[in-house]
Amino acid sequence: MRPAASMFGTHQPGDSIWHRCGVGWKYLVVLALTLVALALQHPWATTASLVLTVAALLSTRLPARVTLAVPWSLVALLAVLAGFQLVTGQPDAAFVVPGNVLQAVLAARLLICTTPASVLVDALVRAADRVPFIDGERLGLAVGIMLRSVPFLAGAFYDVRDAARARGLERHWVARLSPVVVRAVGFAQATGEALAARGLGDGSADDAPFVRRAR
Repeated sequence: MRPAASMFGTHQPGDSIWHRCGVGWKYLVVLALTLVALALQHPWATTASLVLTVAALLSTRLPARVTLAVPWSLVALLAVLAGFQLVTGQPDAAFVVPGNVLQAVLAARLLICTTPASVLVDALVRAADRVPFIDGERLGLAVGIMLRSVPFLAGAFYDVRDAARARGLERHWVARLSPVVVRAVGFAQATGEALAARGLGDGSADDAPFVRRAR
């Protein structure tokens, strides 16, 4: 599984209540689980949010390796966060800060694993269209490009790393980063050409990217 997918998960078909639930309700549940813990910054709130999030993920009836597995990169980040708080003499924060990060990642999986990406983006576009001066279609396009770009760039980095390791160049940063930069530039150019072919992205340079144009 790709690193980006192992962090946030990918859509998995199913027939649980979360799969059948409307995307708007799922957004609200994820926000409620996450924002309460972030606002209170207390160990019991973090614990409660984690327990409720894990229970919700288990109720999706998806494999635990999809919904609950924690990649090593995230474990390392949580360890660094906890260690920093301990060093600065904040034992409560050593649990609350990494706990809230872990809870947010797991809550995101509840949304992503039970909802197709296209449905998530469509819901975001509809919500943005209700905000004055926001062009929901442009915002949705930007989010769609981001959803494509992050896995592509993460996959490129790990592909190049594996290739460099096979050639004994795992410590050679130029050999590892140069192909990633080339792939990133190529991806950006291809995306720009696709947008231009559809008549998008040709506005004036001082236009705000998500502001709705007057018709």
